[in-house]
Parts: sequence; C-alpha cells; structure tokens
Amino acid sequence: MPELDPPEFDPAPLLPHLFRISRALAGRLDFLSAIQAVAQEMRLFLPYDHLDLCLLRHDGRLSAAYETGIDTAWGRSGVVDVQRSPIRALLCGEVGHLLTDDATLDPRFHFPGALTDPIHDHDLRARVHVPLVVADGIIGALSISRFAAGRYGAADVAAARYVADLISPYVFALREAERSRQAAIVEAEARAREEGLRLGARDLTQALEQERQRIGMDLHDQTLADLSRLMRDLSRPRLLDAEAVLARLDDCVADLRRIIDTAVPSILEMFGFAHAVRVHLERAGGSALVEVRDESRGALDALEPVARIALFRIVQEAINNAGRHARASRIDVRIAAEPRLRITVADDGCGLPEEVRRTRRKGGLSHMRTRAQLIGARLSVRSGRTGTSVSVSLPQGDQP
Repeated sequence: MPELDPPEFDPAPLLPHLFRISRALAGRLDFLSAIQAVAQEMRLFLPYDHLDLCLLRHDGRLSAAYETGIDTAWGRSGVVDVQRSPIRALLCGEVGHLLTDDATLDPRFHFPGALTDPIHDHDLRARVHVPLVVADGIIGALSISRFAAGRYGAADVAAARYVADLISPYVFALREAERSRQAAIVEAEARAREEGLRLGARDLTQALEQERQRIGMDLHDQTLADLSRLMRDLSRPRLLDAEAVLARLDDCVADLRRIIDTAVPSILEMFGFAHAVRVHLERAGGSALVEVRDESRGALDALEPVARIALFRIVQEAINNAGRHARASRIDVRIAAEPRLRITVADDGCGLPEEVRRTRRKGGLSHMRTRAQLIGARLSVRSGRTGTSVSVSLPQGDQP
C-alpha cells in the first residue's frame, strides 16, 4: 500500500485531537457511540457533512455502515455484499485511499449494482475514504463527505489516515466483542431450545403413557365389561331377543370406534386433514357453531405422515380446549397456505386460565408446543377474555 502522507504534511497539530479521540473511545462498548465520539472531535480539524464507518465481516461481506451527520440508506441497508459497495476497490485492497472532488460524477463510484443512492439523494460530493487496517488486513473503512464539491485534498487524506490508524484497534476489538456476544446468544438460545425440547418430550411421553393407560381403562371398564355382560346374558337366551343383542353390540362397536379414532386418526388417512378436523369438531365442539375453511387446496395432505399427525393432534387439543374448557359458542378453523402453511383455531370462549397463560408449562398447551417443536413448526397462542386463538405454522422449506 503506497505512502499517503504528502512530504509537506505536519502531523503535530493533530496530536491533541488524536489524544482526545483516544480518551473518548475508552470505555465505548458499541460501534455507534464509538463513531460518534470520533466524529465529534474530527469535526474540529476535518470538517464533514456526513461521516460513516463500515466494517468487513469475517465472511468477507460488508457490515451496515455506522453513520453520523446524516441518516442514509447505507446505515439502513443491513449487510451488503462488498461488490455492491461504492468503495469496493478500497475494501478489497486494490487502492490505498479514495479521494474525489465530486462523487456524483466520478465513475469509480458508479458501476452496475452499486449502492450509490445516498450519494445522489444527499449530494455527497467531496469525499475521502481511508482503510481501517489491523495486522496488514483491511477490516473496514472510514469515510467523510461534504455537500460542496472540491473541498478535500491530499492533506485531508493524510489526516483521515492518522485517525483511521488510531481507531482501527478499537474498532477491531469492538467487532470481536460483538462477534463473541452474538455467538454466546446463539449458543444460549440453542441450549434453551434443546432443554425446552427435552423437557417437553419428557412431558409428552408421560402424557402418551397416561393416554395409553386411559385407553386401556376404557377398553377394560367399558367395552370389555359390556361384552362380558352380554356373554353372560347370552348364556341365558330366554332373557334376550335378537334385537336387544344387536343393539348392545352396536353400542360396543360405537365405543370401540370412538376409542380407535382417539388413538389413531384413521379418518385423517382416509378422507384428508380438513374432513378429519370437521368430524372432530362435530364430536368435541358440543353445542358450539363450527366452521372449517381450507384455503390451502389440501396442502396439508401432502405433508409427511409424522408432520400431518402432529398438526392434527395440535388442532385436536385446541378444539378440545375450546369446546370443553372455554365454553365457546363458536369455533373456527382456518387452513391457509400464504405466506406460509398455517392452521388457526379461534374461539369466542372465556380464554385460558391465568395460571396457564402465566406459566405455559403444564397440560395441553405444553404438549402442543412440544409437538410443534418436534416437527419444526411455530406455535402461537393468544388468549383473552373474549376468546383464544391458536396458530401453528410450518417453515417455508418444510411446505409441500
């Protein structure tokens, strides 16, 4: 990288300003406050209308610019590819600095795909750009601009370079601290999800075991008992006629169908998701008015069986809560495919109890969340005095 300081440039007058910049940076824990501290002192010896600091991420992409003076699209655009940056030649190390009298006319700043709108939108004409260098590697750039053309020269480039060399280690340390903080957050969130899923799976396993026990008790106490009584009565044929036997057998068959439908959603496989939901609504909704709207053109039926059954169980639980506990007079189920595959169960009941809304740890709501997590779906529950809405959606990539 070529020497930038002209022979006649004397850095001595800059030293007090550089000392004050160094002191102002001490203790700064974020990029925005750091650049504001630098900018306040820089204005005294290097006037500007807009100042920004941009950073190269570790993957070689340009981080959002941290600005002061003017709020531009550079600061709002988030992460931008280096190849779209108007100063890509500097960030890629092809030039040691950029100095222009009028950036609105300078072809170096204008190429296909370049994010140059702020230059024209805010008349950022005279510009100086110098690299931020740490251990011979470019980590970003310091940029200053003025509205009037032709306001910067070689001495301004040299002064900006002194500032850039001073603040580069601070900026590098802030970038690494931010990277570590984000990594810690991601790791903590992953651990929390893993622990939540483990606890949820444990609770769901317990619930499934209780459900198996309930089915066994239903079979033993109801169907098996009814069949045993019928066998005893059949041993005394004078006490029964054919019609009475058939009626009691019909009752046993109906009980068995109810138990089987609860354990295995065969209707789901035979007639599809929307029809299975309608059947369950009619059984569990009680006296409530029910409606099922499938606006997805049967998209749920194209899902893998595991995901389809999990979603059905979630809807089943939401309907049961609305019909049995919330005393709803209306239950609406909507299946939508845009912008993503989503099922919403809404009722006008009394809402979830306060302790359930507060803890969300036990019971059906916890099981619904666990089922959603196990298939990578997102569950949202909104409840108040005027009803409850349960919504479950699949990520874009998991849709058929």
